[in-house]
Amino acid sequence: MSMPIFRKPNVLSLARNRKRLGLAWVGWQGHCAIAVALLAGLCGSAHALPSYDEVRQRHRPSSVLLLDRSGVPLDGVRTDFHDRRGQWLPLDEVSVALQRAVILSEDQRFYGHDGVDWRAALAAAWGKVALGHHRGASTLSMQLVGIIDTQYRRGPGGRSLTQKFDQAMAARRLEAEWSKAQILEAYLNLAPFRGEIVGVDALARVLFQKHASGLNAREAALAAVLLRGPNAARPLLVQRACALLVELGSSQECKRLDEFVHIALKRAAWPWAGAPHAAPHYAQFVLGKLRAAGDDLPDVVVSSLDASLQAFTLQTLRRRLHDLDMANVRDAAIVVMDNRSGAVLAYAGSSGSLSPAARVDHARALRQAGSTLKPFLYEQALAQQRLTAASLLHDAELDLPTGNGLYMPRNYDEAYAGWVSVRTALASSLNIPAVRAIAMVTPDAFAQRLRDLGLPLKHDGDYYGYSLALGSADLTLLSLTNAYRALANLGEFSRPQFFEAAAPSGARSIMDPAAAWIVGDILADRHARARTFGLDSPLSTPFWTAVKTGTSKDMRDNWCLGWSAAYTVGVWVGNSGGASMREVSGVSGAGPMWHDIMSYLHRNMPSAQPAPPPGVEQGRVSYEGDIEPARREAFLADTRVERVRLAQNQPQRVPGPARIRTPADGTILALDPDIPSAVQLARFTAADASGVPVPANWRIDGMIMGQGAHLRWHPRLGKHVIELLDSEGSPIDRIHIEVRGAARR
Repeated sequence: MSMPIFRKPNVLSLARNRKRLGLAWVGWQGHCAIAVALLAGLCGSAHALPSYDEVRQRHRPSSVLLLDRSGVPLDGVRTDFHDRRGQWLPLDEVSVALQRAVILSEDQRFYGHDGVDWRAALAAAWGKVALGHHRGASTLSMQLVGIIDTQYRRGPGGRSLTQKFDQAMAARRLEAEWSKAQILEAYLNLAPFRGEIVGVDALARVLFQKHASGLNAREAALAAVLLRGPNAARPLLVQRACALLVELGSSQECKRLDEFVHIALKRAAWPWAGAPHAAPHYAQFVLGKLRAAGDDLPDVVVSSLDASLQAFTLQTLRRRLHDLDMANVRDAAIVVMDNRSGAVLAYAGSSGSLSPAARVDHARALRQAGSTLKPFLYEQALAQQRLTAASLLHDAELDLPTGNGLYMPRNYDEAYAGWVSVRTALASSLNIPAVRAIAMVTPDAFAQRLRDLGLPLKHDGDYYGYSLALGSADLTLLSLTNAYRALANLGEFSRPQFFEAAAPSGARSIMDPAAAWIVGDILADRHARARTFGLDSPLSTPFWTAVKTGTSKDMRDNWCLGWSAAYTVGVWVGNSGGASMREVSGVSGAGPMWHDIMSYLHRNMPSAQPAPPPGVEQGRVSYEGDIEPARREAFLADTRVERVRLAQNQPQRVPGPARIRTPADGTILALDPDIPSAVQLARFTAADASGVPVPANWRIDGMIMGQGAHLRWHPRLGKHVIELLDSEGSPIDRIHIEVRGAARR
């Protein structure tokens, strides 16, 4: 290949065309003046430059890195949206290929000059005037000076002769104070490459989707020419990169280089390769707490999480959700806490890619609590000595008058057990006994207890009424898990800990220790919960645990919360949009996740029931009429009994004809237009004079509708006659009702 011939310019002809050269002539004189000054070694201003350590210490990545309690990276949260900067990389973690390419492209005599390349400066000055070439002569040291000190940065109109001279002198001082390795390292970490990408860590992880230590010759060449023109067009970058590859002795890498550059530049807005993404919701949450406290955000935050447990939690969540796919379940959240310290050890806010709302943190989203509040209710009733674990409650249909009408709670399975003990009622999660318990405690007192436990109730007890016993309040999984931790700690409540170095928050006693211990004893009793859950279920573990499930109205939310001797685990399962699940209970929904995580936590350590605190007395108790089997029971010390019998004044059957007890004569029923008619039912009850339900025959508008003490009927618009018939078909009672509202759908 023929080489171009460069001839020495005729100075006389240049002089004759001085007017035509104009500023070029002045530029020639200026560059010569700079060269003379440099050769003379004149001293510039004595402006102090920062040291290498100062520059490195003030470097801030654009994202805060979240670590687990032992220093394992978990996640990152971007906090600077002006630039994308990564971690400061030591020189030995940067590809040698990149170091060679940058030096060859930007400063070939980097290791031989003292901050200023005299030969390059003179060549640039001569080329500017004689040949019209615009070739930079700034060394890496000079460029670095412009990056680390605003005084030497290039302005919109370029640098003046004085500024260029001062920059050169500053580069010489930099070389006297820094080593060559420090200069190259700082330059690679601070130089802008493309758009918002600054520094080699961001460059490698975004454009090339790998660590900087793995950059090859082609990637290094593109990176080096980006330094020369960060926003240059792709054809020019391809041309420059190929020329550099030839100089590097890798001309074969020019093949299909245009395609490679095109793909790399398209990644400019991609996520970071290899960036940890194990706790996105937790990272956002704890950084929000730091901001709210007015703290400056550090580069690295050491959290309370455990990386291995976090990974297992996420894996379990996704695996179990796959099992629930046919039940219309798309989301879940899990919180794991250390009982003693309150440290949050694992935190999964959603199912990630399985969720239609992956960014929503369901661990802090308000959801209806369901039966998960019952343990706190029974603890309060025990502490007030209104009940004992052996007390009998009547599990039968119940109508409670309220200011808004009748409150008619039902059990989850629509069946009733009759007389049951508190132990059975709580462990088997029966609804009617819980409503009877809150009637003793009062909704207002119960609501205050829940607020004392850190649960975010928005209203007072009168607003929720008796339904608060069945979890009508909206709560968060995080706050509910921490409240269960208070049960595990025998009534001592403290705030969760989110950071490894956080000082423990002050604990205070909220619940009676003896009553809290008895509640834990009940929730650990697999025989007591057998009526609802069976003996063999995910709630049973080979080590000691106490656990409670809950399901909200219309199967929108499913919960499982419980504790061992060392840990408390809370699980929520549902759908981010509030859609109902299909036939999902605590045993099939949240329970398996809870069981898996508890088993993992105790794979190498035991869990034994805590010793009963002072105030607990245990003894044998039996029941008259074998209502329940005799057993060993736990009591508050001064409430112990040995035999339980029904009170003598219980309602006795009074002979006489049955009567329609509910509804009352003249009742007006209103259909709700927003609720499908299939689920709108009127309930009729027949009872004797003492109020004891008795079976009878029912006739509505002349048509026989059914037999029994109770009848459920789909209301129809209009006026209706409800009759109760004896065994021979003769009317023995009659009422009139009216149904109003929208037409049935």
